[in-house]
Amino acid sequence: MARKQKLGAIDPASFLAKAGPGRTNLKLSAGAVVYAQGDPCDAIYYIQDGKAKITVTAESGKEAVLSIIGTGDFFGEGCMNGHPLRMGSVVAMTECSLMRIDKAAMLAELHEKPEFSEVFIAHLLHRNSRIEEDLVDQLFNSSEKRLARTLLLLANFGKEGKPEPVLAKISQETLAEMVGTTRSRVSFFMNKFRRLGLVEYNGHIKVNSSLLSVVLNDGVKSDRKSLSGGR
Repeated sequence: MARKQKLGAIDPASFLAKAGPGRTNLKLSAGAVVYAQGDPCDAIYYIQDGKAKITVTAESGKEAVLSIIGTGDFFGEGCMNGHPLRMGSVVAMTECSLMRIDKAAMLAELHEKPEFSEVFIAHLLHRNSRIEEDLVDQLFNSSEKRLARTLLLLANFGKEGKPEPVLAKISQETLAEMVGTTRSRVSFFMNKFRRLGLVEYNGHIKVNSSLLSVVLNDGVKSDRKSLSGGR
């Protein structure tokens, strides 16, 4: 119990708030590139406030959104695993406050502060579980269900603390890249969700907790008759 209380007192947001040797505070506007695919991989980042997206671009020029990250998330961990170059790009979706930590400084923090090391390991385990869940979602769920899950994740449903039902401005093209479908399908399902009162959409997307029914069940069955012309 004493160990848990000690860990609970470690707050990465406050621990990583002040600049120091090897640590720099950054303020970025929406649309700013944190780093680009192919850049040197020499630092890790922590989001103090804001949201960003991680993307990867194929040789053909096609871009895919791997994930949306937000307050309390680390990213750029590849530098800790010996990657010389960035495998993807990170772009701020809102105004962002970041802490940039040089690889050497991060390694020193992990060695010198076991409590912080455990917090960072917990982050890595959570990120790994999220990747596995995303893969299962992509392989076995319909695009409608994947979109509902993506919206709920973006709104922080199921995470510690209160959900943030009003999402940062995000385009249907970005949602389509995240879900793995077309923009027209995203538009179709967004209109369906809005008609059923599961989301509100007027410039910004407001996600209602009732959208969970789409994830827990096989889509929105109650609306299928009307969508098929009454047949």
